[in-house]
Amino acid sequence: MSEKITKVNSWVLGLTGGIGCGKTAVSNMFGELGITIVDADIIAREVVLPNSKGLKAITAHFGKDILLPDGTLNRAELRKKIFTNDSDKKWLNALLHPLIRAKILNDLNNATSPYAVLVAPLLFENNLDKYCDHTLLIDVPTSVQIARTAKRDNTSSEQVKSIIASQMSRADKQQKADDILNNDRSLNLVHIELVDLHKKYLQYALHNKTNSHKLVF
Repeated sequence: MSEKITKVNSWVLGLTGGIGCGKTAVSNMFGELGITIVDADIIAREVVLPNSKGLKAITAHFGKDILLPDGTLNRAELRKKIFTNDSDKKWLNALLHPLIRAKILNDLNNATSPYAVLVAPLLFENNLDKYCDHTLLIDVPTSVQIARTAKRDNTSSEQVKSIIASQMSRADKQQKADDILNNDRSLNLVHIELVDLHKKYLQYALHNKTNSHKLVF
């Protein structure tokens, strides 16, 4: 079933990048410029909050032992259950992906800034770029991804390499992205280039203002 949502903003920037590339730091810069940020990872957590449709369905499917004592989702337990059970994994994806996408589109449509930024690490992998007018890849060398993530998450380099290997390659992302922002340098330099990109995106948004369209999910 398709849900038609009238789009408020006529222009959406998809922001993506591999693990450890610094997407949050860059999206925060856009936020400081007054741009609405819609973060797919945050929404993925919101759709399974207590009393949500998502968490109620998960609890009914897996039982109450999937919850922590405070009533929130036990993510570690859920990961264990779906790691060894493909049918449960498919069921969970079929439940959550539509909820996440509907919330993403709702938030984009309710944005009030000249354009909106959709932040999604799997923007291309999950075909979320079809909701975007333009895409920006936050890019760093793979060695930087590994070092940053291992330090941030206190995990092994091998685990980080495994995550990177499971995602679209850096080269493929570079090929698909409309713009690439190098984040392997000082944040001051990154910010200078981002402001220039922001000015360009404002012009794109202004140019498309009269061509408002609908996002359909």
